[in-house]
Amino acid sequence: MDVLRQLERPLPRMADEVAAYVVQAAIWAPSVHNTQPWWFAADGTEITLRADAGRQLAVADPAGREMMISCGAALFTARLALRSLGYLPETKVLPDPADPLLIARLRWRRRAAVTAGEEELFGQVPKRRTHRGGFEPVPPPPGLVDALRQDAARHGAALRVAITDEARAALAAITEAAEHAESSDSAYLRELAEWVPAPGSPRLDGVPSSSYPARPEVTSPYFPGRDFAHGHGWGLQFVTAISPVRFTGLVGMLTTPTDDPPDWVNAGQVLQQMLLTSAAFGAACALHSQPTEVAWLREALRAELGDGSYPQLILRLGTAVQNAISTRRPAESVLALSSRTG
Repeated sequence: MDVLRQLERPLPRMADEVAAYVVQAAIWAPSVHNTQPWWFAADGTEITLRADAGRQLAVADPAGREMMISCGAALFTARLALRSLGYLPETKVLPDPADPLLIARLRWRRRAAVTAGEEELFGQVPKRRTHRGGFEPVPPPPGLVDALRQDAARHGAALRVAITDEARAALAAITEAAEHAESSDSAYLRELAEWVPAPGSPRLDGVPSSSYPARPEVTSPYFPGRDFAHGHGWGLQFVTAISPVRFTGLVGMLTTPTDDPPDWVNAGQVLQQMLLTSAAFGAACALHSQPTEVAWLREALRAELGDGSYPQLILRLGTAVQNAISTRRPAESVLALSSRTG
């Protein structure tokens, strides 16, 4: 049974059914290298979300920032799933300073009618896919940029859009420098390879060959993607609906005012809301986290911003044929139900 059909089952009534429904949606959040670094536990009308440190990228993400962003994306999706059932989620983020891997507690006790906007966003959860290439020569849909800026501002973050050619070129150069620096690091390459299963692998995590292009799609300015195939020839063949020429698309940067674990979790919530909003507008999104993984280049991005805020990732938006297929571990493998749940 595919995820869309699972989320269309009769609405759950018992607490354990609600928890299973929520986690079934939350696991489709994006995560760095599709590491899916999360655990869930349900006890009555409460779900706890924990980071799985065993899935942290020790080389690319030694501070756990991207792991926390990934968990934040899952948290937003869980909250949206509760809203799809007409519940008002009560959320406490990082509730225990002595337990930094405890990302959030969610409770549902009150109800309110779900809005059309919430229903539309939730409908994108099983459909959204991360894009890893260029775009068609079509401008972003009208209203998309304003909607994404509002999404970010609602959470105290910001989407900075590169308006000029010079700004886009500067971000592209930093991204290319970061990709070169990381691809020259043997430890990084070994870690990346651990999360790139070969075609036909039964693994349900990592970056499958059905989710990235077999050859780089060069745009101008050029924002390199990660070399997941690394010479193996894996990946999707080039598919286009309009033009064989690939375009960079709209370029932006997600930033937060400070840079601590609550900001990282918040950035993940913002990211997922923006990705779902983009999908609702019919736009695809490509993510570039390489520049924020190389410390001195992240500082270069901060200098470009000039206001003391912290870049969390670079993203590109545009129109593309979406034929990528992703994978997820079963919800039951990451959810523990208490004997008192029900």
